[in-house]
Amino acid sequence: MSGAVTKSAHDFDPLDEALRPPINETEEDRVIRQAQEAEARRVSQAIDDSIRAEKQAQKKKGIVRLLLLGQSESGKSTTLRHFQKLYTPTAFHEERILWRSVIQLNIVRSVRTILDALSDVRLPTLDSGGEDSDDGGDNIPQELEMLQMRLTPLRHIEALLIAKLIPPTEDEAASIIGSSAISAYHSHRSRSSERSWRAQEVFVRPGATWKGALAKSTRARPVSLGNTGMQTRDEAQEVIHSCSYDIMALWNDRLVREVLRRRKIRLEESSGFFLNDLDRVTALNYTPNDDDVLRARLKTVGVSEYRCEMEAVAGRESGTEWRIVDVGGSRSQRATWVPFFDDVDAIIFLAPISSFDQVLAEDRSVNRLEDSVLLWKAVCSNKLLANVDLVLFLNKCDILDAKLTSGIRLSKYVRSYGDRPNDMETASKYFRSKFSAIHREYSPLPRKFYGFCTTVTDTTTTAGILASVRDMVVRRHLKQSRLL
Repeated sequence: MSGAVTKSAHDFDPLDEALRPPINETEEDRVIRQAQEAEARRVSQAIDDSIRAEKQAQKKKGIVRLLLLGQSESGKSTTLRHFQKLYTPTAFHEERILWRSVIQLNIVRSVRTILDALSDVRLPTLDSGGEDSDDGGDNIPQELEMLQMRLTPLRHIEALLIAKLIPPTEDEAASIIGSSAISAYHSHRSRSSERSWRAQEVFVRPGATWKGALAKSTRARPVSLGNTGMQTRDEAQEVIHSCSYDIMALWNDRLVREVLRRRKIRLEESSGFFLNDLDRVTALNYTPNDDDVLRARLKTVGVSEYRCEMEAVAGRESGTEWRIVDVGGSRSQRATWVPFFDDVDAIIFLAPISSFDQVLAEDRSVNRLEDSVLLWKAVCSNKLLANVDLVLFLNKCDILDAKLTSGIRLSKYVRSYGDRPNDMETASKYFRSKFSAIHREYSPLPRKFYGFCTTVTDTTTTAGILASVRDMVVRRHLKQSRLL
């Protein structure tokens, strides 16, 4: 036994055992097996060559891949709409009418948020400094109760708009709303069920499905408007128009504003806020303008890819095709990010710095600013992105400015801010330096830092920033492709 070689359990290779030729293999079987293996290698090599050739062809053609990253409600979808507005303006303008239903739902949801805040509570007097409670104070004034009753038709409009945005034939309709939530919506609900309904946010899958459904409903049911010709009847707009004065009265009521303040409900800071534009957006002939489309709130789940052709640069005969990918930012969707890291040219990362005093909707124990910092650190340190340009948008600077101006102390929530002046200029420089330091420390390879303070709902400034980003990304892409 001295010359015998024994194998331990650690030496066993199941893959080697599976690939080993059969013990009793005949010469004919061996020839067939080797021919099959050779064919499999040929097919595998052909696939690899095809992928390699496709990548080379895309580089020669000038295809730039841009990825939009950031937590939910950071401004990714708005940034994508900016690209559409800037580089495919005709299609963008043609689709504006479809966003009217989204804006209608935004208005109805804002009203619903206010009414839910007022429901079943005893309110303190306006000169009281305490929080609202059930132990004392005044009941809702009669005029507010009457407003609530007159705004009841908006419940039907909410359900109607959701049905238009999410056709019942789509699988996601049941998963998003659910029959129980629909029932709770139409019935007299307890306060706990109201909170459950509020948590049910409407969202759609990206693509043309929801736009196609809206386009079909927009073309339906034309009515005569006398000398103005034929126009599509819009039941939602008619009801919202009839309730417009009551919506204005509700929003401008001193007691309502006080309740919202004490409950820390800041509608003005949310996307899809149109209560300060009610005269215009509730008109019967209302058509959304470009800014309305950019401000509208429609949550998407899944991955959205947008393609557009940029103008020619650096003397090239043809323009550059851009493929811009917007991925979901909620915690449950972040696992889908990594597959898109392969072969991406640049990433725009959006960090809403105004959220320093807010928490994640999906985990109220996590501060939103802290979550953005951790995400930025993870992106910067990812080795798959070592050679990828990272562009940082410190977004929602307008809301940050409003908060600081109103007296909210940044140092109360960000201890490292210390005793610095509580103003926009100082705060933006502070955040930029912190994110820049993370970029420098955690990047696997040295790379230039591109950081901008942005308000992506601001058309003028965002257009200039996106033009700078476009030029930077295209030039670097062309250099890598040896075309510049």
